[in-house]
Amino acid sequence: MFTPRRVEGLRPRIAEISDELLDAMAGQEKVDLLDAFAFPLPMQVICELLGIPAGDRDDFRAWSSVIVASEARPGEFPGAVMSMVAYLREILALRRATPGDDLLSALIEVRDSEDRLSEDELTSMVFLLLIAGYETMVNLLGNGTYLLLDQRERWEQLRAEPALLPTAIEEFLRFESSVDTATYRFPAEPVEIGGQEIPAYAPVMVSLLSANRDEARFPNAGSVQLDRSPNLHLAFAHGIHHCLGAPLARIEAQVAFAGLISRYPSLELAVPAADLAWTPGVRMRGLVALPVTLGQAAQQSTSA
Repeated sequence: MFTPRRVEGLRPRIAEISDELLDAMAGQEKVDLLDAFAFPLPMQVICELLGIPAGDRDDFRAWSSVIVASEARPGEFPGAVMSMVAYLREILALRRATPGDDLLSALIEVRDSEDRLSEDELTSMVFLLLIAGYETMVNLLGNGTYLLLDQRERWEQLRAEPALLPTAIEEFLRFESSVDTATYRFPAEPVEIGGQEIPAYAPVMVSLLSANRDEARFPNAGSVQLDRSPNLHLAFAHGIHHCLGAPLARIEAQVAFAGLISRYPSLELAVPAADLAWTPGVRMRGLVALPVTLGQAAQQSTSA
C-alpha cells in the first residue's frame, strides 16, 4: 500500500486537498499556518487513506498532541491513549460491518480471514499509522516552512529554483526532523558503544537529531543547504525500522511546499523567529503555532 508507485497515484488527490486549503486562506492577512494548512492536509490524507471520518479530526488532534508530548504531560497521557483506543475500536467495528475501499477495511480482512493479526495488534497498527501519518507530517510542513522563512534567502532560492524542492525537503528532514529520538531500545546483553558499557536491559534512547548533525557524515552540518547531496539522514530511521510511510510523506511535502510557495510568494513570519514556541518533550520536534502573513496571493493554485 505504501510502495512508491502506489503512493504516487495519490498525488492528484493530495494536490486537490492542498489547493482547497490554500484557496481557503486567500483574503486573510494573517493565519496560523499549522491550523490552516499543515494540520488539515495530512489529517485529511490519512483519514481518506484509512477510511476514518475526517469530521473526528479535532478529537484526534487533541489526543495526539498529548500522546506525542507524553513526557511533558504525563497526567493527561493515559486518558488520551484510552480515549483514542476506544475510538479506534468503534471505527474498527463500523468498518467490519460496512467495509469500504480503504486500508482499514483491508487490514480488517487480513485480521478476520487469515488470522494474521490479533485484535489488539490490529488496533495498535491503526493507532501507529494515524500518529505517524499525521503528527510527523504536520511537523515536517511546519518546520520546513520555518526554515525557509527564518532565512529569507532560502525562500527566495527555492522560488527561483523549484527543481531544488526534493533535496530541500531532505534537508528539512535532516536539520529539523519531526522525530528527535528513536523509541526506547533495550539491549539483550551488555554492549559497549563508544567506550561506554550499557548493561543488559538498560533503556537506551538514540538521538536521531545528533546523528543527523554529525559533522563526520554531513559537512557543515549546522547549516541548512537546500542543495545538499548526498543526504543520508535518519529522519525515516534505517533498515527494518525504516518508516513505512516515507514515500507518502515525501509526496505530501512536495505538493504542499510547491503549492504554498507558488500561491503565496510573499509569505513571511508574522512574529520574530525567537518568539515561536516549540512543543515540549524529547520525542517530537515541532512548533506550537506558526503565525504568518500571507501577502499578495497568486491568482490560481498551482500545487498540482
